[in-house]
Amino acid sequence: MADQDSRNTQEPKRQSGFIKTLLRPSVHYSIASLLMVGVVIGILFWGGFHTALELTNSEEFCISCHEMGDNVYPEYKETIHYSNPSGVRASCPDCHVPKEWGPMMVRKIQASRELWGKIIGTIDTPEKFEAKRLKLARNEWKRMKASDSQECRNCHTLESMDIPNQKQRARKQHEMAIEDGMTCIQCHQGIAHHLPEGMTDEDYE
Repeated sequence: MADQDSRNTQEPKRQSGFIKTLLRPSVHYSIASLLMVGVVIGILFWGGFHTALELTNSEEFCISCHEMGDNVYPEYKETIHYSNPSGVRASCPDCHVPKEWGPMMVRKIQASRELWGKIIGTIDTPEKFEAKRLKLARNEWKRMKASDSQECRNCHTLESMDIPNQKQRARKQHEMAIEDGMTCIQCHQGIAHHLPEGMTDEDYE
């Protein structure tokens, strides 16, 4: 019993001794030197982190996996988002990765789960991909609805459209969108990829 009490009293002393060691001024280096080293390490860390974000926000990174390069990328290359008279291209991250810092990090964390699917080969053949296409599409439509199609609105906004000078069908749809408070993805699900089979009326709501 006495030994246990002795150990219990020694433990806080060890902890306080460790804290004192951390807070003790350096014998060999000045505070300015330590601060400078900390700043350099911080800059290197931030630079590396930012570089990694930039690399993973590129079209090249997105299609480096054959699951994307062989399935949805060829579809995307046939759309107006890839080639158009104005020469403005919306690439994979423009539509699938938020530009704002907070939402971007949330999306990155969510995307990290897709690595497991890559490892176990969830969609590593065209047949597997087609079997999952509807589920994958619904997940993305749900995400975009929740953000009010933020990625679309980085380039397109109803407020900036010259709706009276649009073609009749587009004018009618956009006027209805304004009146009903609709968001882009509710009408433009197939704007960059083929629509999946098995869609229901709820998918268009």
